[in-house]
Amino acid sequence: LVGVPRAMGMTLFAEPIPAPQAAEWGLIWEVVDEIREKAVDFCIASASVEEIDSINILNARMLAMTRALKGLRVPCDHALIDGNKLPDSSMPATALIKGDARVAAISAASVLAKVQRDRDMVDMEEQYPGYGFAKHKGYGTKAHLEALEALGPCPIHRRTYAPVKRLLKD
Repeated sequence: LVGVPRAMGMTLFAEPIPAPQAAEWGLIWEVVDEIREKAVDFCIASASVEEIDSINILNARMLAMTRALKGLRVPCDHALIDGNKLPDSSMPATALIKGDARVAAISAASVLAKVQRDRDMVDMEEQYPGYGFAKHKGYGTKAHLEALEALGPCPIHRRTYAPVKRLLKD
């Protein structure tokens, strides 16, 4: 979630931008610093692998959004949500399909979320070497699937993800 000027009374949420290379963009760190400096407030939240496997990825996304809204320190009047579904919250909200392409603050939230996820994947590479998380960031690339085949699933692999499910059956 990224806050915009209080006079506008909005806070925004966006899921990570899809480009696996986002953290490698030349100015990404400057952009992140500027967003963090200028944002009224933001909260990055997540759902665990176990939660995703238990309630499915869409419901886990909604759970993470609810946590992010609750994690805000600065009250806001309305949330703009990137997508077509709204999280469970008493806060008024509007879902905007392709909101990250339509609203600058949602784009900013997307950048923050993506960079945090990329940082988390670098940390996971240290905990679970050999999977290439620092490079592919958890996306189902050929290299990731090959590592999964060679090493088997590790604790951060979703058991409901088809390639992992298949490996666990074998």
